[in-house]
Amino acid sequence: MCGRYVATRRPQDLVDQFDVTRWDPGQVLGPSWNVAPTDDVWSVLERVDHDTGEVTRQLRPLRWGLVPSWAKSLSVGAKMINARVETVAEKPAYRRAFAKRRCLLPADGFYEWQAVPATETTKARKQPYFISSEDGQAMAFAGLYEFWRAPDVSDASGASDADAPGAWWTTCTIITTDADDAAGRVHPRMPLAIAPDDWSAWLDPAHQDPGELRALLTAPAAGHLDARAVSTAVNDVRNNGPHLLDEITDAPFDG
Repeated sequence: MCGRYVATRRPQDLVDQFDVTRWDPGQVLGPSWNVAPTDDVWSVLERVDHDTGEVTRQLRPLRWGLVPSWAKSLSVGAKMINARVETVAEKPAYRRAFAKRRCLLPADGFYEWQAVPATETTKARKQPYFISSEDGQAMAFAGLYEFWRAPDVSDASGASDADAPGAWWTTCTIITTDADDAAGRVHPRMPLAIAPDDWSAWLDPAHQDPGELRALLTAPAAGHLDARAVSTAVNDVRNNGPHLLDEITDAPFDG
């Protein structure tokens, strides 16, 4: 799975990198070295303008943890931060989004934890690793997004109000697969990515062939990944900052 990741690029840089045509500068997300489930994250997606019919590429903040349109509570999203590539096109929670609502989630890299068995002098524990592209390039995780309307939002008169603040939420999930390369030596699952040449095909809401869409899903950095042990400070979602990426040298790497 992918339960934490790093996203520090400025929105202006993401606009340039992903050829975004619509972004509201009033929407601000700061850099994060410890992105956690239910956090707001930057996403790149394409939507059809209802007035002009034009498809626009947008940079938008989404809540990490997909909430299907039929869910009764927003809390469902905390358990749906990842969608398995093996079943994403068939599972009721994801299949409609896979067909029509795909996005990219920019990331510097992601964290995974390796189980370290107990010894005569130490307890069993989990060692965190930061996994990123060997060349330091940003990744574009394959994601899905969904719209969810809160059932209990009403106006001053008590009537249901679809336009009230908090009435609508837009949420997302990251598609994952079996891990290989450095990531596989740490954890059996890893996020999938979309290569730059395939961004347009992945984002196009009119592109709905499941087989062709699956063919666009690849390992981040084409499998050329670097994994380095980092401090357990990342375990606490309240901790944030570039120091979380500092390498520690006394951690085992049981490949």
